[in-house]
This record gives sequence, structure tokens and C-alpha cells, in this order.
Amino acid sequence: MTDFPSSPFGTEIHADHVVALMQNSNGWEDRYRHVIQLGKKLPTMPEELKQEQVMVAGCESQVWLQHQQHDEQFFFCADSDARIVRGLIALVMAAFNGKTKQEIQQFDIDGYFEQLGLIAHLSPSRGNGLKAIVETIKTITQ
Repeated sequence: MTDFPSSPFGTEIHADHVVALMQNSNGWEDRYRHVIQLGKKLPTMPEELKQEQVMVAGCESQVWLQHQQHDEQFFFCADSDARIVRGLIALVMAAFNGKTKQEIQQFDIDGYFEQLGLIAHLSPSRGNGLKAIVETIKTITQ
């Protein structure tokens, strides 16, 4: 299997950084722009990793999610064919990448999304897709 970076952004970006970024935004449009920018920082998944068996079910867009486990930590590589979904993936990666099984299972993802102020502005299908990505990660790490 192809190795992928321990940080999905090439640098360490954590959930608290994303929360601060979003809370300092001026309204929904500014938050949306930040989500798109974070998605642009997410490296493109190598084509050989984009396999049908790693597609996330429940997403309207195509979403691929691979993982590796090193010692106790889980590292994820994910991509989508949609710009906004790449940004949403980046938000999830900031919360979960490089964490242990216990840290992932105990992370208050609903509280995190609430702090970001995004869920109310997502279409139902995008919201369901975001939940599908989170649930896939939680299943992988059980």
C-alpha cells in the first residue's frame, strides 16, 4: 500500500485551529470560503488508492477514504470529486487524523461541528455525507 503523510495538510492543523478559524469568520460566506481553502490544502489522493471498496457509502459525491495504523495512531487519506466535500473532509481530518482509537471514539464530533457553525448551512445530502464519513472512521477505529 502507498504511504501517505502523517498530516493530511503537510503541516499540523488540529481541530482547535479550525474552530478558531471558523469562529473568527464574518458570517456563513466567510466560513464557506475557509472550508474551500482547507479543502484545497488537502493533498490529492493517489489514483491507485481510489478503489471502489474504499468509497464511502451515503455520500452524494464520490468520497474515498483509506487509513493506516502506526502503533496506536490512525492516519487517514481521503479525497472527493467535489470541492466543498474536500473541505468537509479537511474538517474531519483535522479532528481525527493522527489520533488513537480511544481519542477518535471519545471526540465530541457533534460539538465540534456545532462550534464550526456549518451544519445548519449544509444541504441535507451534504450533511448526511459528512455524517457518513465520520461514521466510516468510527467504524474503522472500533
